[in-house]
Amino acid sequence: MKPKEKKDKKQVPSLVLVKMSDILIRKIQKQEIKELINLCALHAKYENTSYDKTGKEEKLHLVLFKEDSNITCFVAIQNKEILAYATVIKEFSTWDADYYLHMDCLYIKESHRGKGLGENFMSKIKEHSKNLGCNHIEWQTPSNNYKAIKFYEKMGAKNKDKKRFSLYL
Repeated sequence: MKPKEKKDKKQVPSLVLVKMSDILIRKIQKQEIKELINLCALHAKYENTSYDKTGKEEKLHLVLFKEDSNITCFVAIQNKEILAYATVIKEFSTWDADYYLHMDCLYIKESHRGKGLGENFMSKIKEHSKNLGCNHIEWQTPSNNYKAIKFYEKMGAKNKDKKRFSLYL
């Protein structure tokens, strides 16, 4: 039996990233921006803060789909509905003198929390970070988001002041 050949990265479609039964995690597509904005509003409500949708669609199109963008938005899709999103940005740390991936947002609709979707998102974000040459991921969460804090600590992330997390890879 012939061993499987490794595929060149250029041959692997970048759109499909993780599939969990009938849930697919992949990069967002242009036609899904309006639904992303609605999820952002739910995310803001969950964190007890305001969110203004005005002008977001055009701005998100410009930033997320720019050819040289350092921002990536992943979405979880089931039956054409976005269940969750995560947005990451490659940044530079002066203290570490190295690049890292900043996770700006990770939001999962309440109906899909606790089912492994967060772990799958984090797995894909870690893989993406390594592919970009980043050696760790950083993010923050509200100090009263106890479930998220427990989730992050369970996966090995370390708490920094202001509830900013760092996960070295």
